[in-house]
Amino acid sequence: MSTVTRASLAEHIYTEVGLSRSESVALLEAVLETMATALESGESVKISGFGTFMVRRKGQRSGRNPKTGVEIPILPRSVISFRPSHILRAAVNGTSE
Repeated sequence: MSTVTRASLAEHIYTEVGLSRSESVALLEAVLETMATALESGESVKISGFGTFMVRRKGQRSGRNPKTGVEIPILPRSVISFRPSHILRAAVNGTSE
C-alpha cells in the first residue's frame, strides 16, 4: 500500500491527459488551491462520484489533561470533514451500488 502524493497525482495527469509535466503540476495546484480557498471561506466542496469536503464549527467544551486530570477548556475551532459518495463507499467496500 502506498500513499498518493501531489507528485504522483501530477504524474498521473501527465500520463493520462497528455499535458506537459509542468502543466500537469500547474493544473493540480490550481485545483487544490480552488478547493482550499472554498473551504477557507466556509463553503463545501462536492466532487461528484467521490465525496464532499465540508467545514464544521466545533463549540467550546471542557477537556481533561490525561496526565494530571486537570480540566481545561478546549477553544472553539473549525474542522474539515469528508463524506464519501455512495459510489466511493461501495468501491472501497468491494460491493456494487
